[in-house]
Parts: sequence; C-alpha cells; structure tokens
Amino acid sequence: MRTHYCGQLRAEHVGETVTLCGWVDRRRDHGGVIFVDLRDRTGISQIVSDPEHTPTSYPAADDLRNEYVVRITGRVTQRPPASLNPKLATGEVEIYADQIELLNAVRKPLPFQVSTAETETVREDLRLKYRYLDLRRERMSRNLQLRHQVVKTLRRYLEDEHQFTEVETPILNRSTPEGARDYLVPSRVHPGDFFALPQSPQLFKQILMVAGVDRYYQIARCFRDEDLRADRQPEFTQLDM
Repeated sequence: MRTHYCGQLRAEHVGETVTLCGWVDRRRDHGGVIFVDLRDRTGISQIVSDPEHTPTSYPAADDLRNEYVVRITGRVTQRPPASLNPKLATGEVEIYADQIELLNAVRKPLPFQVSTAETETVREDLRLKYRYLDLRRERMSRNLQLRHQVVKTLRRYLEDEHQFTEVETPILNRSTPEGARDYLVPSRVHPGDFFALPQSPQLFKQILMVAGVDRYYQIARCFRDEDLRADRQPEFTQLDM
C-alpha cells in the first residue's frame, strides 16, 4: 500500500521513488503549481504537481480538497533553500507526484477543518460527536502515541528489569464492599441477577498474593459510579502491582 509514512522522509531519501497514503491536510495553487500537504499519523509531507514536470498527476491534484484520502507515488527531491520548512521534520524535501490515486473523497461539508482545529476554537461536543475527525488532529494523535509509549515503557521495565508477570483479572464480578458505587450489568442468562464492574483489582490482587504470584502487575480498567473528580472519570486506567 505504501513504502513510507509521511513523517519518515528525510534528505537521505532524495532521488528515491516512494508511495505515501494519507489525508489531504491543505491544498495550495500557486499559479499552476499545486502544493498538497499530505498527512498521516506520523506527520506531513509536501507533494508538488505541475503541468510541466508531472503532467499525469496534475488533473488529479487540481481536484483534491481537504481530507480527501489519497495514495501518491513520486520522486523525493530536495527543496530549494528559500522554501525549507524548519517547523516540519520533513521540511527539507518534497515529492513530485507521478501518480495520484483518489481512495476516498469528501462528499459533504465537514463539521470542522482538521487542518485548522489546533488554532481555531471547536466546541467540545462537536469534537466528540465527530470523534473520528477529532482523533486525526496532531494533538490527539500525540496523546495516543504518548499513552502508548508510557504503557510500553512500564511493561518493558517491570518485565525485563524486574521479572514482573502481567495477569489480567476479570471485568465482570460480584459487588464488593468498597467506598464507591459499582456499575451494574444485568445478566441475560440469569434474569434478575447482575454483575458488577470492578472499582479496582484489589480483591483479585489479594487472591494472587495469597496464591504466591510474586511480582504481579496489570494495566487495569476501573469503573466507579460516582461524581467526577479533577483526576478521575467514571472509567479510568491504573497501574496495579
């Protein structure tokens, strides 16, 4: 499908033919030369098309609009000194598009523009309603990557350095006498009976301790039917060990 991600291209790739996939972040027409910022979860690469150097791709580039999903094949070239972009990791290079394949077009007006959502105020309820657009934003993508890196670091450290064992404990359980209220899940098989979602894995942790499971940990989901706090939602994640 692709040879590289958009955020991976650097000066050492100059001269290579690459294939990228992503969303059109912005499209600019500079007097017949069309520039397209192509975005995926790793970053942005600048795509160039004009009638002289890339006549095959120019009609397709002229039709592109924001958030179109495309696949582009072209040659990586060095940007002229005047057009270097130090704000981008890929700011030293651009890709002259030999082929542009439209994978999916936007047929209706977007509720907000992903490319400008970082600088313009977008209502939270609108972002949550169209979460699939919201998660394309750079900030949200960074948040997901940061959480991934934190959890990966925890696992590597506990397992590789200190020989912890990850044990997954049940989600559906009976209610336990702790401080917060439980979320209840009705049972279809046993009418009138309910499961409780765990407030924390405390009971299971104690069972594992008595059973001699030395150095246990898990990245645990916890559920509490209580009022919001500054650092806690009804559903949250904790490192239990």
